[in-house]
Amino acid sequence: MTQSFDLLLANGTVHLPGGPVSADIGIVAGRIAAIGARPGDAGEIIDCTGLDILPGVIDSQVHFREPGLEHKEDLESGSRAAVLGGVTAVFEMPNTSPNTDSADRVEDKLARARHRMWCDHAFYVGATGDNAEMLGDLERMPGTAGVKIFMGASTGSLLVAEDEALARVLAHGRRRVAIHAEDEARMNARLGERIEGDPASHPVWRDDESAMLATRRIVKLAREAGRRIHVLHVTTPAELAFLGQHKDIATCEVTPQHLTLAAEEAYPRLGTYAQMNPPIRSTAHREGLWHWVGQGVPDVLGSDHAPHTLEEKAKVYPASPSGMPGVQTLVPLLLDHVANGRLTLQRFIDLTSAGPQRVFGLVGKGRIAVGYDADFTIVDLRARWTMTADWFASRCGWSPFEDMTVTGRPVGTIVRGHRVMWENQLANEAVGEPVRFEATEFPGH
Repeated sequence: MTQSFDLLLANGTVHLPGGPVSADIGIVAGRIAAIGARPGDAGEIIDCTGLDILPGVIDSQVHFREPGLEHKEDLESGSRAAVLGGVTAVFEMPNTSPNTDSADRVEDKLARARHRMWCDHAFYVGATGDNAEMLGDLERMPGTAGVKIFMGASTGSLLVAEDEALARVLAHGRRRVAIHAEDEARMNARLGERIEGDPASHPVWRDDESAMLATRRIVKLAREAGRRIHVLHVTTPAELAFLGQHKDIATCEVTPQHLTLAAEEAYPRLGTYAQMNPPIRSTAHREGLWHWVGQGVPDVLGSDHAPHTLEEKAKVYPASPSGMPGVQTLVPLLLDHVANGRLTLQRFIDLTSAGPQRVFGLVGKGRIAVGYDADFTIVDLRARWTMTADWFASRCGWSPFEDMTVTGRPVGTIVRGHRVMWENQLANEAVGEPVRFEATEFPGH
């Protein structure tokens, strides 16, 4: 007896948990209903001949700047860039204006996202010196990705730099806490290492020890609190070696920028456009990160999409802000590394879908399996193309990877059975919904 589906993805190479197979995928009501050889008829059939169907890519670290900083980006433009790049879900950071540090502000972001965000989404709650006691309740709100701590590289109330304040935050709540690990005291002591007009001094100022000190401190505090943590955008091989010894309590992330750019080439070519926190470091650092990727230590790959306008980035260092766009280039950059033999496609899938599901406890996402959300990143692994300015959708209007030629292209983005992007064409409406987590309350309960 044949089944009837809303959508059928036909003739593609499907990457199941057990590996790639030639199969069709039948979708009903936004979920995967059947996987096999032409399992039935469908209202819509998409021919995926010659294409690879991957589990939907999840970018668990983006800054979309809304509310308050919409001249750089907003939830609509950032999520549009995401789906054009093959990303089906994002977790957005709390350093907006005002900060996302209360129930009202989480609900405000969820309301702003409704019918405007092209991909599924969740929002981090920012830890402050004042809201520690509320974090256990805030992290259980539907649509929250958990708590984010800035140990350094933030200003105002989102900076939580002292051990006593960090311990208080870690003592409230149960979900894994995301950490920006740079040591504020060391960076303040090293401000004199910055050279005006020379962004290459950025990684000299924010040196390896600034990162390592903070990572050691937060792991120690996490152990004392019995709280799991997730260390974001790790840039030093020493940190990954250390974190590899603490996997029972600490997961970690690397970014495409730190796996692709290196200081010796990036700062002379890009200047302040290569400036981010933690910094782009040396070729030796980059190669060290790849070593630990091969050893399986990083759990996820996040873009740390953090756009600023051309005018802001053109300021003379160190007046220039740190951060670069990246959500749209995450998939092409990593597929290029796959094409060049630095990464297997299986490990790419692990870092961008299965990994986020494990680390954050996502419901219905992270793999291609019956009953799961019909989220797919459909790619042409052999396409060789150039990422030109007209392709980028971020409001900031630039990318450090503009005019880079890569092998591997996102062809289609399917979010819960909706074809939101195909061959660079967007659907008629945005259909993003809040991501569901095992640890959050069920809506309406």
